[in-house]
Amino acid sequence: MSRVHDALRRSGASPTDFQSQPRNVAPVSRTADPHPATIHPDFDNLLERIQEIPFNPSQDAHLIDASRPHEAPSEEFRTLRTRLNHLQSLQPIHTVVVTSPSPAEGKSMAAVNLALAESHLAGNHTLLCDFDFRRPLVHNLFQVDRSPGITDYLLGKATIEQIIKKVAGTNLCILTAGEAVINPLELLNLDKVRELIKNLEKVFNWVILDTPPLLFAADANLLSTMSDGTVLVVRLGVTTVDSITRAIQSLCENNILGTVVNGARRGELYSKYTYYHTYYYSKPD
Repeated sequence: MSRVHDALRRSGASPTDFQSQPRNVAPVSRTADPHPATIHPDFDNLLERIQEIPFNPSQDAHLIDASRPHEAPSEEFRTLRTRLNHLQSLQPIHTVVVTSPSPAEGKSMAAVNLALAESHLAGNHTLLCDFDFRRPLVHNLFQVDRSPGITDYLLGKATIEQIIKKVAGTNLCILTAGEAVINPLELLNLDKVRELIKNLEKVFNWVILDTPPLLFAADANLLSTMSDGTVLVVRLGVTTVDSITRAIQSLCENNILGTVVNGARRGELYSKYTYYHTYYYSKPD
């Protein structure tokens, strides 16, 4: 565990469970307004044209629940949400890549729960995109079909309104990965990907991109150049100093918004909130 702490200290972050520790964020590299008035006709009134699906997560998805807002994981992701929303008030941040140095560090869980936390705010339309074409998980977590999705749209096999689904009772929309492709990186290099992201950020306040791990594919590095910032997910006792260092270097350290430390024991998470909520919600005798 100390190795992870040392690496986080070097990267400018503090090891707080599930909380994003913002660095001194460099100005967004875009020279143009990321939310110009013009929008591609296919994206005009998009929210009114997409299909709604029930919120039916798989039993082992470990998603935060808006009906149980005082559970510790929900508190932690609301803290992360607050930090990102504060950064958004300082500069135009709307598209965020969520990734990790290596597999099995919890990046997809963090991306999904961050998107859910953002969508719990009134009017805060949020889109969760599964850009991990190599090992997509979003469709499984929400128990929907993988296709049609992003790859189908990029290949011209589906329209934008056919691939986005709105989760009933929330401000969350999901965009699944789509059919499997043998050349994910080549597909991501298409100009159509950049155009897609730019148009989506004109429709949604937040666009959260779940991507492959940084050290196992170049996909996340490429997508980070099309986004406003990156959140790096590491796991206590698993992520090494070397992998964190190499992951940060691969991003050139110029658009890392913060670090999410994953893998705290359940008892540690809940112990932080037990006294406060027991006191606050107990009825007087």
